[in-house]
Amino acid sequence: MKKTPFRLTPYQVQWLLVVGFVTVGYALYLRYLAIEFSSVALACDGGLQTMLCKTRAFATSLFRNSVFGIVALIIATLHVLRPSIVLLTGGLIAAGFGIVLYNIGLSGLAIGLLILGFARPAPATA
Repeated sequence: MKKTPFRLTPYQVQWLLVVGFVTVGYALYLRYLAIEFSSVALACDGGLQTMLCKTRAFATSLFRNSVFGIVALIIATLHVLRPSIVLLTGGLIAAGFGIVLYNIGLSGLAIGLLILGFARPAPATA
């Protein structure tokens, strides 16, 4: 059985760039304008029931339990075993949220594994 190396097309690279920037941008928005912004935090902790407060509570519960880092690590491990654009996209999303939202250790390890997914033996030449 011949294994072909995992290579991205230019369209897939552009897709990953867009997904990465949107993910990190939304995570930065959540962190600095919802989670750490004192007036929003006080209003949400005081009982305000808006969509921003519900999203803040959901994201806070996820990063307190290291869900972003664990999911990124699982997807990255699957990507190393069987690389695909779907796993790479999912791992990039989970790791992007994890890096920005306080799950740095596990998400950093997941990014390293995502990069290792491209390390395949070179095709044999005849």
